[in-house]
Amino acid sequence: MSTPRTFTGWISLVVLPLLVCDQAIKIWIKLNFAVGQRASFIPGLLELQFIENEGMAFGWALPGVTGKLVLTTFRLFAAVGIGFYLNKLIRSEVHKGLLTCVSFVWAGAIGNIIDSAVYGQLFTRSSWGMMADWAESSEGYAPFLMGNVVDMFHFVVRWPVSFPIDSLAGREVFPPIWNLADAAISCGVIAILLGQRTFFRELEEPSKAEDSEMN
Repeated sequence: MSTPRTFTGWISLVVLPLLVCDQAIKIWIKLNFAVGQRASFIPGLLELQFIENEGMAFGWALPGVTGKLVLTTFRLFAAVGIGFYLNKLIRSEVHKGLLTCVSFVWAGAIGNIIDSAVYGQLFTRSSWGMMADWAESSEGYAPFLMGNVVDMFHFVVRWPVSFPIDSLAGREVFPPIWNLADAAISCGVIAILLGQRTFFRELEEPSKAEDSEMN
């Protein structure tokens, strides 16, 4: 498959498929799991465990209604900014790895924004022992921009009981519950940090060339 050369090309190849997968998983979980319900996914490694949070990655959140609005508003502005930045990078013909990473981050941000923005109006409330359903008219569980983010992936791997650090012995290696959007953001950011010398060298070289021509 050839590498896309346009903004819409990157959306079609990377951003849209991630968004579709993220939303398909979330909708399936929302309609088929009660809050707290679990199911084995990869035995000994990963399980499905449905929880909802007010918006930040891995279950973290700002408290209260004001915190929720601040967080959602920040996410909206951040998503718009990332979109413009991605478009600028594409026009600058930077390293394809950097474009992929930024696309991952953008897709993850949009994925969780969708939950916060519209899930409160699309679904009835989920609770312990009760699954949600599609909402009719005004039966949604929250106003626009006040919905909860759906999380479902949970690593079940634990540190050995004999682990030399007592505070970790027998505990989960990674307790937070997360979703595909969180994973896309995390993988994109980590890959940028690991590959920054390669990614940003191509941005620095044209600047140096322009400076030398001016001198």
